[in-house]
Amino acid sequence: MRDAAIVLLTLNEIEGLRAVWSQVPVKEFKEVFAVDGGSTDGTQEFLREHGAGVVVQPIRGRGVAFRCAADASSAERLIFYSPDGNEDPADIVRLDDALVAGADLAIARRFGPGAVNEEDGETIRLRARVNDTLSQLANRLFHDGPRVYDTINGFRALRRSALLELDTTVKRFPIEYQITIRAMQRGWTIAEVPTREGQRIGGERKAASWPVGLDHLKVLLTELPRSRLFGA
Repeated sequence: MRDAAIVLLTLNEIEGLRAVWSQVPVKEFKEVFAVDGGSTDGTQEFLREHGAGVVVQPIRGRGVAFRCAADASSAERLIFYSPDGNEDPADIVRLDDALVAGADLAIARRFGPGAVNEEDGETIRLRARVNDTLSQLANRLFHDGPRVYDTINGFRALRRSALLELDTTVKRFPIEYQITIRAMQRGWTIAEVPTREGQRIGGERKAASWPVGLDHLKVLLTELPRSRLFGA
């Protein structure tokens, strides 16, 4: 039994849950629970029926969900997974293995060698361009180690104590970017696991590229005083 928790990030994901639940390695992990943003489509009921705990967020937001997970869990390691079809359940174990092997932060990367993202094959790859720009900025300003290809993907894992140490402040989607940047600032080992991003199953996409991209830039500006530009 792994001393780790699978944290399901949910908001009206009943269709995705029905499709992927049988592939989630629930029996290998000490804890499996959802941090839910207030689902009304049967998501919470499905999870409880299948033996998963449900923590209902006091307010919505991925940043809030990450901190709720740290407060709710007693496991050493946390693997954040969204059961919406985009993320491959097989990578849950691979991410945890990366932590066990010594990484401080493990990210399922959708870009770079051996990875596939849902925009591959499309003429206009807006999300990929936004991600690449944000990742390049983070690497150049904060990172001394090997290139991190996917600084913003939410499918990731880290130790509960590490998440608490980072003292995150973001309430919404840029929480992942802040975590990556602060890990870079501390010189932590960041491991990336190449993944195959699938197509969303039902529900609604929670992040629009340009508004969320602007939120990420705000995080970058907030962290900038602790960048190479200022001798950090």
